[in-house]
Amino acid sequence: MRGLATVPSYVVMQPTTLCNLDCAYCYLPFRAADRRMPVPVAEAVAASVNRWAAAGRFSVVWHGGEPLAAGREHLAALLAPFGPEVEHHVQTNATLIDDAWCAFFAEHGVRVSVSVDGPRERNGDRVTRAGRPAYDRILRGVAALRRHGLPFSALAVVSYPEPGLATELYDYFLDLGCDVLGINIEETEGVNTRDNSHDARAVTAFWAELVAAWRREPRIHLREVEWSLRYAGAVLEGTADGLLPRRLDPIPTVGHDGSVTVLSPELAGFTDVRYGDFSSGNVLVTPLAEILAGAERTPWVGEFLAGVEACRASCPYFGFCGGGHAANRYFELGRFDGTETAHCRNSKIHLLEGVLEHARDHQSPAA
Repeated sequence: MRGLATVPSYVVMQPTTLCNLDCAYCYLPFRAADRRMPVPVAEAVAASVNRWAAAGRFSVVWHGGEPLAAGREHLAALLAPFGPEVEHHVQTNATLIDDAWCAFFAEHGVRVSVSVDGPRERNGDRVTRAGRPAYDRILRGVAALRRHGLPFSALAVVSYPEPGLATELYDYFLDLGCDVLGINIEETEGVNTRDNSHDARAVTAFWAELVAAWRREPRIHLREVEWSLRYAGAVLEGTADGLLPRRLDPIPTVGHDGSVTVLSPELAGFTDVRYGDFSSGNVLVTPLAEILAGAERTPWVGEFLAGVEACRASCPYFGFCGGGHAANRYFELGRFDGTETAHCRNSKIHLLEGVLEHARDHQSPAA
């Protein structure tokens, strides 16, 4: 993995900066403002994306703010320029989902992922702009998805790993009815400055417990655990070098105004005296394919790639994570060429250690 690929595997689109919730751990800087993406931005992105999708599987991920806050009519207008080969996904807090939205998802083939942190008592950070709990509204949205037979994924944020939590969460999501689950240990990034350092043993034990819960009833695709097991199996088979791509996926995020930020959606909307606005260009001026072809010339990107090489040279977990995420380095370390972060420890190093710990504790006795 050296340098950036010129063709991404997916594009993140921000249809609006607005979110109707005010979650305590949210990283977005402008979630109280309704800045909507003009249709010409979507048309400009589609000009590149449709060519990529014709050559193979390709996804567009609509991610806000709260994407549904843009409204059905406007979101339909943003979807319209994309060809039939493009897969559409939306990351939503589900509070706005009703029968009409379910019909919209079915009509446009939009795959839904719901942000919810587990049972009611685990959702204290997910509140409305008036500070009221959002949990009941989230469940109403999920109930609508289930009523219409629409499959959905779930994404949960864990702020404080503790014994018993992983099993509680896994059992909850089994009952919720999702078919894919992602677990994020809370990250210090964007406007969220809460500390995300945790005791290493507690985080490792959390991941080991999650593996155990999943293995008892593996009906959900568990994103982090399945990738870890795949990596561990490849190490044993001597094929781990082939798991990571040859070049980093640029993961372009197209902001509401057409600006393109590569590598980390969490950087979009921020500015820095050293790095400017982190943008590599704007699709209203330059085609997306051309922006990505020159993205390595963006000053902070070069600094990040130097950090990736430092990770390669110093970290035994490099083959598992590929050098970490740009936003985590910037918001934790203040620059891009550092190496280990708390996010690395929580969601990469201790994740793999937890999977291996579970394997050691449950290995069959020697014959």
